[in-house]
Amino acid sequence: MMSPESTQGWLDEHLARILAERGVPGVSVAVLTGGRVLTAAAGVLSTATGVEATVDSVFQIGSITKLWTSALVMQLVDDGLVDLDVPVRAYLPELRAGDPSVTTRHLLTHVAGFEGDIFTDTGRGADAVERYVASIHDIPQLFEPGEVFSYNNTGFVVLGRLVEVLRGQPFDEVLVERLATPLGLTHVSPSPYEAILHRAAVGHVPEPTPTWALARSNAPAGSMLAMTARDLIGFVRMHLADGAGLLKPGTVAAMWQPQVKLPRLHGMGEAWGLGWELEHQVVGHDGGTIGQAAFLRVAPGHGVAVALLTNGGDVFGIFDDVVAHLIEELTGITLPGRPVPPAEPEPIDPAPYLGDYADTIYDITVSQDADGAVWLDRVPKDIIAEIGEQPLRLRLVHFDGDSLIAAEPVRGIHPVFAFIGRDETGLAKYVHYGRVVARTRKGTECVL
Repeated sequence: MMSPESTQGWLDEHLARILAERGVPGVSVAVLTGGRVLTAAAGVLSTATGVEATVDSVFQIGSITKLWTSALVMQLVDDGLVDLDVPVRAYLPELRAGDPSVTTRHLLTHVAGFEGDIFTDTGRGADAVERYVASIHDIPQLFEPGEVFSYNNTGFVVLGRLVEVLRGQPFDEVLVERLATPLGLTHVSPSPYEAILHRAAVGHVPEPTPTWALARSNAPAGSMLAMTARDLIGFVRMHLADGAGLLKPGTVAAMWQPQVKLPRLHGMGEAWGLGWELEHQVVGHDGGTIGQAAFLRVAPGHGVAVALLTNGGDVFGIFDDVVAHLIEELTGITLPGRPVPPAEPEPIDPAPYLGDYADTIYDITVSQDADGAVWLDRVPKDIIAEIGEQPLRLRLVHFDGDSLIAAEPVRGIHPVFAFIGRDETGLAKYVHYGRVVARTRKGTECVL
């Protein structure tokens, strides 16, 4: 196993090289091992300005914010203000979204069942989250609460509103007062107004993005929280210290217990806990905003954690080179590889999968050409199209059961699409790629 000294030496020697090989503009890394926090940075915060990335630079952590939201919710549970299994409308009577039986546990574990990618911009005021929750009264309920995992940003905004109502303050103020300040974290920036006081990374898509952050209304789900990798590890240390007085003893262990199993998908774990992704002795979360990507992996049994913050380029490649490498070197744990297509895929009848599917951010069509190949076309819309994501066309082959996988990689990964549920005619009701997307049109014949 690597010592803290050799780990720091490895970062100092290899990080800049890996950065260049992966085409990542800038990166910040923090590692907890042997009770010490090691840091390193390389590259630039923006290719337009050439400002150097340092260990004091702040990067957006995207959906890793959901772990902070989860901790704030569990503080409410510890204080006796919330019961995880009571419908959330008992605490938010103004909530009209989704099934009335949806509980806080459903929201924390992404099984609430309602549409999960609503990015309505309700302004920059302190009431942004409140106005967002009022605006989602008519979103569709895709499946029964608890039926299946479907990653849900909308649900975490509802959790943020729960925190606001029961604490009587805006979400970002609660986050700073109840987590960042008592933990002594100095660069936690819940909005651009704080981030600008530090050296702030700009996302690249692949050029520097003209928009730094998504809407404030989605802040509890991860639209704008930024910090140093060192501060992110400071947050993790609280969990490894059984809550360090900010959560009751045993609460963290409960958060790391599996609550729902996941189908095998690219970039996601085996199960989900209360806010946390769980996989193979390791817990963590990933995050992505406009041109920025963040990764966090924690091996609780070893007291080891690695945080990697990036602002563009081959982010999955640098994850393998840095995070997966260090976790293995420091703990002996090999993170599971990403799914790849079989060398000789089994022939299948794709008829149950063919047709159109849609949610708020993508239109998806699955078709078969005259040669029998199965294709998936995904067209972005709404905020995803506005920030520059391009249409995607993938040839799919059989992977496992009712799951198909992209035959060729996209940004270094082979996306997996699971077709779940069956209607009265035997057609798949949903395509699942981490989010569950409902069918809108029946299967189709061969498409030339």
